[in-house]
Amino acid sequence: MHLTHLSLTNFRAFSRLDIELPGRILLLVGNNAQGKTSLLEAVYYLATLNSFHAQNDRQLINFIAGQETQAVTRLVADYLVGGHKHRLEVRLIQDAVGINGTRLRKEILVDGVKRSPGEALGKFTAVILLPQMTRILEGGPDERRRYLNLAISQAVPGYAQALSDYAQGVSQRNALLKQLGERGGDPAQLDFWDDTISSRGAVLIYNRIQAIQQLEKLAARTHDRLTRGSEVLRLVYQPSYDPLPSPEGQYLLPIQTAPQRGSLTVEKIRQGFQQRLAGIRSEEIARGVTTIGPHRDEIRFLGNGIDLGDFGSRGQVRTTLLALKLAEMDWLKAKTGHWPILLLDETLAELDLQRRADLLDYLNNCEQALLTTTDLHLFSDEFVRQSQICRVESGIVTQE
Repeated sequence: MHLTHLSLTNFRAFSRLDIELPGRILLLVGNNAQGKTSLLEAVYYLATLNSFHAQNDRQLINFIAGQETQAVTRLVADYLVGGHKHRLEVRLIQDAVGINGTRLRKEILVDGVKRSPGEALGKFTAVILLPQMTRILEGGPDERRRYLNLAISQAVPGYAQALSDYAQGVSQRNALLKQLGERGGDPAQLDFWDDTISSRGAVLIYNRIQAIQQLEKLAARTHDRLTRGSEVLRLVYQPSYDPLPSPEGQYLLPIQTAPQRGSLTVEKIRQGFQQRLAGIRSEEIARGVTTIGPHRDEIRFLGNGIDLGDFGSRGQVRTTLLALKLAEMDWLKAKTGHWPILLLDETLAELDLQRRADLLDYLNNCEQALLTTTDLHLFSDEFVRQSQICRVESGIVTQE
């Protein structure tokens, strides 16, 4: 995949941007707070329809334009896949509602045809690495679930829709559980929502099992090279509802032992999940909340059996994150048949000389990469000569 042209209107600091991207490697050079990261954010938003910074889409609208009751933010990408030209456009439209009120709606067009988010995801793919993404290892479980959801949504058709349906189903089920606990009523009312979240949840669990197993193989290989064989990396999936429960009376397996869930089918997971929900119905009514399911899943990262999120050094965490992101690149290539665009934000400044050289060497494999930096001296002269360089200053991008 190759991004050939990017157009932004009223996005973040960019009131208007049109930039051609003919080269394989683009270096975005400039001081901090000039718009370099926002440009990467725009590309990643086109791939995932999610922002890694903003809590909601409204925050993406240019501040000045957003002061008006009516405003339109447009992101347009022209790109090549297998030699074929495509265009992806996302519009964030702010309309006036009532007196001094506004609402925001999103329109997505793929090759000029309106599509739903589920239909658009996977048409344009990207992998991003930011300094703050160490939270994937060091933060809470929600950070790891979010990372996994964004990656799988780009590779597996229907996953994003199942995730949305599941979240809505859990919300409705929680409201009913609370009502039954406080006011009483017929518990059979939960049957519909049990069926909904077990069917959608089974899709999530199945795809997470497959993705984590595949990512682990790729990441472990890259991690072995980055650490010169000194560490073995493991990714451990800990589902809130485990479709492979331990037999009664058996001790739980240690975290280093990987349960073999790869042969499970979606239907087998659905049946078990639904039965488990029925078995703990009384407890959940008393608590007023859905206590098991993909919304409470966890993933842990182990280096030589040590939990890196809890006990890893800063260097170990950065190395693991880099290995994970490079594995994500290879995984998306295998799943979709084309390389995603690699987006690196000040990544080289976070790495030692050896890992910096390893990363630059890896860039020879991918089809296109966009890198931000405040210092071109982090790159070799040869790498700079082979790259397209753009200066970014106050939301204005100038090609050199």
